[in-house]
Amino acid sequence: MKSITTTRFTACLVMATILSSPIGVRAADDLAQSSGSNEWQNLTLEQLVNVQVTSVSKKQTDLFKSPAAIYVITQEDIRRSGLTSIPELLRMVPGLDVARIDATHWAISARGFNAQYSNKLLVLVDGRSVYTPEFGGVYWSAEDTPLEDIDRIEVIRGPGATLWGANAVNGVINIITKSAKDTQGGLLSAIYGTEDQPSATVRYGGKIGTNLFYRAYVKYFNRAGLVDTSGATANDWEATRGGLRLDWEPSDINRLTLQGDYYQRDSSETFDQALLT
Repeated sequence: MKSITTTRFTACLVMATILSSPIGVRAADDLAQSSGSNEWQNLTLEQLVNVQVTSVSKKQTDLFKSPAAIYVITQEDIRRSGLTSIPELLRMVPGLDVARIDATHWAISARGFNAQYSNKLLVLVDGRSVYTPEFGGVYWSAEDTPLEDIDRIEVIRGPGATLWGANAVNGVINIITKSAKDTQGGLLSAIYGTEDQPSATVRYGGKIGTNLFYRAYVKYFNRAGLVDTSGATANDWEATRGGLRLDWEPSDINRLTLQGDYYQRDSSETFDQALLT
């Protein structure tokens, strides 16, 4: 027989980060702002290999000179892809195993060690680990940051435990979001289709004082589940997410970030259960 269970997940997370870095840390951002919305298309071959990444050495290095197999998904790649979730974006990365189990569960890993509860791939958001202590892996359904707020995704395939510690045996995924300073003004994004029914994001960014910037957002979606062998749709997924971010820049080399998020989801799961009667 088939059984259907419904789960509810609620999380509230507050994070604070203090960053101290050289003035050159904004080189990639300055290049993007000066080149316009199609900056990656206008770059020369020399400029492309000199794109700045931070996940390999925990400091700014050129992509071409980085001592690792690293792939970067840029904001322009995200916008042009038409995809609506982070796991779908990771399918663009060569050598990364991305498998969709059902509407709410994903199996993502590298180097062939892939399963729903894979725990050998470290996932970071702005340098902070998002793994769950339950099994050392990641609940990908909970990592639903608005794609408009992501600056780039850096993926390192290969051992990274020496630099990043536990869970980085097969690689590192670092999701780098935009500063509140770079998301000023309002944004409204809405999607409706056969799967997203619907998906909507509202965001507003502003400035308080001279060097204090903020960003607040609310995201809601109702995604239809996958179709099973009988033709029925199962595993519907409904979620609401909201958050606030503050970025204070007292000087050119120091930055304080305070961020809090609230996340709630309702999802169903269908599974086969054998009964002896």
